[in-house]
Amino acid sequence: MRIIVKLGKVLLVSIIALQAFMSSAQDGVRLNKAIELFENDQAAFGLLSFDYSLNNARSLARSGLDFIIIDMEHAPFNIERLREFMLGMTDKRSIMEKGNLQPDVVPFVRIPAIGQEDLLSQTKQALDVGAYGVMFPSINNADEAEMAVRATRYPQYNGVADYEPKGLRGRNPSNAVWYWGVRDYHARADVWPLDPQGELLAIIQIETAEGVENLDEIMAVPGVGVIFIGPSDLSTDMGYTSAAAPQVEAAIQTVLAKCIETNIPCAITTSSRSVEQRIAEGFRFVTVGLDGGLSAGTSNALELGRDAANR
Repeated sequence: MRIIVKLGKVLLVSIIALQAFMSSAQDGVRLNKAIELFENDQAAFGLLSFDYSLNNARSLARSGLDFIIIDMEHAPFNIERLREFMLGMTDKRSIMEKGNLQPDVVPFVRIPAIGQEDLLSQTKQALDVGAYGVMFPSINNADEAEMAVRATRYPQYNGVADYEPKGLRGRNPSNAVWYWGVRDYHARADVWPLDPQGELLAIIQIETAEGVENLDEIMAVPGVGVIFIGPSDLSTDMGYTSAAAPQVEAAIQTVLAKCIETNIPCAITTSSRSVEQRIAEGFRFVTVGLDGGLSAGTSNALELGRDAANR
């Protein structure tokens, strides 16, 4: 019995020491790796994932990428599978070795909704699971961008400087609190850079000529974190068969120039053929492949992109 009691005391002391260590190590460390990279003027590299398997989750968690976008626009919108996939990405060994709770690969979610009510409910569910931000497809004007930001935010307390745009997210973040591993989730779960300490990104996709035309108004919405160009949909909307059409590239460069001017990170899809060019142009948030962990092509694009970012 004495041995059991003694072992229990040792275990309790160890747990307390670990909690103190993690709390100390967490001070000053961003949970959202992408935001940390932005604040240090560095590029973030990721991919779009349609594969919700646990094997893929483990593969991506140790892939060397900075983020993934779990694509629920073109894959089934299934929150239970999303929850399992994100838990599968949890790497306890990495947490212990680093001594902080920042994921090596930050998960974002692209939702399918374009509009009002569905957008709000889908955003809430993705964030409640623990996603670090949401990608909103085909945003065409300032009203749609504001709804995206409001869906990502909780209502703010009275008297705070960043009360607007007023948040609409319902408050029941128990799963997200567990996934993030923090006690002050409500304080951290706000949009960056509107809240400089916020850990959530509202990623606004520009995929139409209307979105390009209204870009100034869209970027002026407080809380927009990233502007993500969708070349394929943009080219289709503009009436071209290829994103390589000069008119499409001109639109892409227009968006990029305005993002650089306003210091909003600009994002785009790339490959091993284009990643170096896009990084050199000033894109700061790029996907280097699709799905299934790191294929040879994705690994090559990642390596080329990191080399270009370090030049």
